[in-house]
Amino acid sequence: MQDPNADTEWNDILRKKGILPPKEELKAQEQAEEERQLQLLQQQSVVKTYEDMTLEELEENEDEFNEEDERAMEMYRQQRLAEWKASQAKKKFGHVLEISGQDYVQEITKASKDIWVILHLYKQGIPLCALINQHLNGLAKKFPDVKFVKAISTTCIPNYPDRNLPTIFIYLEGDIKAQYIGPLVFGGMNLTCDELEWKISESGAIKTDLEENPRKQIQDHLMTSVRCSVPSRRDESDSEED
Repeated sequence: MQDPNADTEWNDILRKKGILPPKEELKAQEQAEEERQLQLLQQQSVVKTYEDMTLEELEENEDEFNEEDERAMEMYRQQRLAEWKASQAKKKFGHVLEISGQDYVQEITKASKDIWVILHLYKQGIPLCALINQHLNGLAKKFPDVKFVKAISTTCIPNYPDRNLPTIFIYLEGDIKAQYIGPLVFGGMNLTCDELEWKISESGAIKTDLEENPRKQIQDHLMTSVRCSVPSRRDESDSEED
């Protein structure tokens, strides 16, 4: 009987047609390659699992890892820990800080790198200033990575005119990036928190989730109402004929 593993032309033809199985040597090579690919896939799967895990998940599953896995896990644990610390460092505000003139340099000019600072100059007894302080309290909680500060105007800038209040200065690394001065800029006592959020977001200090300017929505609604309430010329001429 002819050896099925013999390297003959006829056996090659039979192998191509699937009548004979591959030669033992080739079969062993194929099995070794399959095992190598399987190990590679398993390693990739483990790495992906580490990358997707939180600190809590890494700690919960550490008993299931072998010595090699633990080294990889520790690397990702340190990476996750660094990311968490960076995230917490950015969320250290969350409220509006009251300062005086002597705090200005420390709290504004020397603010940490990459930290946006929003300063509201105000005075007691001015209703719009009180409204903006109220809105800023909400925005400070919504954007805890931004430093919100308020100060009585004349404590920071001597003889600062009341007609310029409220005033908001927006800083980054000690430089003024935007300023909003006087009641007209804010639109008076009808100013909503969303409108103030949108205005501040135009400076780049905060990343709003609002899709468009809320004041534009109100203006569009008012214009629509006006158009509906004003009679057309045809309606006027019809009424005159009657």
